[in-house]
Amino acid sequence: MKYIEEPIKVEGSADYAKVIWYLLDYSEEIGISKRPIVIICPGGGYCFTSDREAELFAMQWTACGYHAAVVRYSVSPEAEYPVALNELATVVRRAHRMAEEWLIDEKLIILEGSSAGGHLACNYGQSWDKPLLFELTGAPAGELKPAGLILNYPVITSGEYAHDDSFRKLLGERYDEMKDSLSLENNVDSSMPPAFIWTTNEDGLVPAENSFLLALEMRKKGIPVELHMYAKGDHGLGLADIRTMTPDHQCLVPSVTTWMNLARIWIETVLLGGE
Repeated sequence: MKYIEEPIKVEGSADYAKVIWYLLDYSEEIGISKRPIVIICPGGGYCFTSDREAELFAMQWTACGYHAAVVRYSVSPEAEYPVALNELATVVRRAHRMAEEWLIDEKLIILEGSSAGGHLACNYGQSWDKPLLFELTGAPAGELKPAGLILNYPVITSGEYAHDDSFRKLLGERYDEMKDSLSLENNVDSSMPPAFIWTTNEDGLVPAENSFLLALEMRKKGIPVELHMYAKGDHGLGLADIRTMTPDHQCLVPSVTTWMNLARIWIETVLLGGE
């Protein structure tokens, strides 16, 4: 495996902004050359990026035979919207441009986001072909296109079921002006890629309605969406097992540990076209 750490530098980026690539080696013994890549946006309420939703996720995807990348995007107070969105665009563009050398299947560049990272990934999935990202990056839409979204207990709405603090951190003084425009259930259109979404009934921080609202709008627009709601577990479960448990031994919910295998099956059936 190749481990490559690169800084991300766009206008407004914090000094710590970076992407870490986990790239599987080619082998003549394995009947695959180019592989999908999952680009991971950890959560953290737009004020940090969680270790519990970063490298440990990447390791699971490489075990599935995929490349992975972790985006440590800029957050409050150093940065506000649209810096993180521009940073993610830079990473997706890099994956497209390095596809031949790094053996990435550029038709299978998948974004994964947890909590506020889910808002970032979903926002990108709705913005990749819009004027804003062209203005920020100068890149044609073909270099920015994602194949699909994996959204883990995502922040979506700025309405009744909002995790308000995520929007306040993201927007700063422009909160009142922009919060409605970044309520993502209202921004679904035909260019949005398919999505796999999961949440829990007991999430007391980012209510499951965030996921429901997005999935309903995707269904109305005819965009493939798979939605799972687990009965147990509060917010921020990560892998929901010992690998991502908190120091006080929280976030251990055995029934939820199935989500990553379900996401892998979704990739292989919906995005790879299997049965």
